[in-house]
Amino acid sequence: MRAVLATRNEHKLRELSELLRRVDLEPLPADVQLPPETGTTFADNALVKARVAAIATGLPAIADDSGIEAAALGGAPGVWSARYAGDDATDEENLEKLMREVPPDDRRVSYVCALVYVEPGGREEIVHGRCDGVLAEEQRGSGGFGYDPAFVPDDLGDGRTMAELDQGEKDAISHRGRAARALARRLEDLQDADSEAVGRRIRRRRRLP
Repeated sequence: MRAVLATRNEHKLRELSELLRRVDLEPLPADVQLPPETGTTFADNALVKARVAAIATGLPAIADDSGIEAAALGGAPGVWSARYAGDDATDEENLEKLMREVPPDDRRVSYVCALVYVEPGGREEIVHGRCDGVLAEEQRGSGGFGYDPAFVPDDLGDGRTMAELDQGEKDAISHRGRAARALARRLEDLQDADSEAVGRRIRRRRRLP
C-alpha cells in the first residue's frame, strides 16, 4: 500500500515509516501546503491535514496530531504542544515552559496521539494512542524529540525518560507506536474486507447467464 504522510516533521516520518512497515510512506510533496492546525482536538487537526494531502496527491494520506497533556494544567498544552511557548518556539522552549508551569506536587502527564487514514474517495479511519507518565524535574537523554527529555513513562518503571530509551523501547510504549499498531490492524481489516467484496462481485458475475 502506498500513502503520503501529511507532515513536514522528519522525526515523525522516520518513526511512522518504521512503525507502519507494510505501508510505503512517501514524504509530502514540497508544493502541497498544509492548513493551519486550528482544531480543538488532535483528531480534528490530523483529519484536516490528511484530507488536504489526499486531495492534492490523489493518494491515501496518513496524518497524526499529537501532544502532551498535564493533569495539573487541565490538559494543557494539548493541541498547542508544538507551539506552547509561541508560534515559532523550539522544542526546547516549549519543554522549558511546561517544566516551569507544572507544579511539583502534581507532575502527571500523558502523551496523546490521533492517527488518521484518509482516501481520496472519502474513506476515513481514526485511531488513538496514549502513554501515561510523569514530568521529570530535569531533562535527561539525547534521543527522541519534543518533550521526550522530561517525559518518564509509567510502563517501564525504571525512571528513564523517553529520550533515554532506544528506538525499539520507545516504539513499544509510545503514544504514536500504539496508534500506529492500531492503524496497521485497521488497514489490514480494510484490505481483507475489500478483497472479500471483490471476490463476491466476481462470483456473482460468474453466476450470471
